[in-house]
Amino acid sequence: MDCALWDLTAKRQSTTVAELVGIKSQRILETAYTISVGTPEKMSEDAAKAASRPLLKVKLAGDGDVERIAAVRQAAPNSKLIVDANEGWSESNLEANIKACQQAGVGLVEQPLAAGKDAVLAEVEHLIPICADESLHTSKDLESLRDRYSAINIKIDKTGGLTEGLKLLRKAEEMDYVIMVGCMLATSLAMAPAMLLAQNADFVDLDGPLLLAKDRDHAIQFEGSLMHPPSPQLWG
Repeated sequence: MDCALWDLTAKRQSTTVAELVGIKSQRILETAYTISVGTPEKMSEDAAKAASRPLLKVKLAGDGDVERIAAVRQAAPNSKLIVDANEGWSESNLEANIKACQQAGVGLVEQPLAAGKDAVLAEVEHLIPICADESLHTSKDLESLRDRYSAINIKIDKTGGLTEGLKLLRKAEEMDYVIMVGCMLATSLAMAPAMLLAQNADFVDLDGPLLLAKDRDHAIQFEGSLMHPPSPQLWG
């Protein structure tokens, strides 16, 4: 509803949402492409097929992740990797999994421990940015996360729309967080407002439409991992 009202306001004022939020022109973005969690062999297969993409997001599950990370890295030696543990790690395997990520040159580790059970992150030495996803919803959460996370994943699904998303983005930038803009599995309509938040993000993960059997009309144009700005017929 929030994003629909932004679109309506722009149409009534004969302008664009980008201009309303101070963006003169949107740039083409490079999105991560998701490798779903599975056996190391299956993930190696999937990574090999996507090895030409510059950024891969590797979904993980906990036990066995050391082997999964190694398999993906071997299959896609030139791709930058980020990993999403989906709250699946534990204190017992945290150190080994982080070490495996470091050895594979992973650039970001997303939500390794369950939200509310992540206090140990403040004590664990790591060279890779640790990113809050399920632990973060709105700008009110930022202060309490600072001792455990150096990066955040902004999703309009969690913020409740573009309005709070913009507020969260600005506050996170002021606090010098590494910024990732992500998505749920959704059509291009959900990606369009998120693309505004992602214009200067450190990591963009808006490949939701690429994982669907069919997108909606006036879909965002993808060229490999490159996303073109949405058409006015879609949103904005």
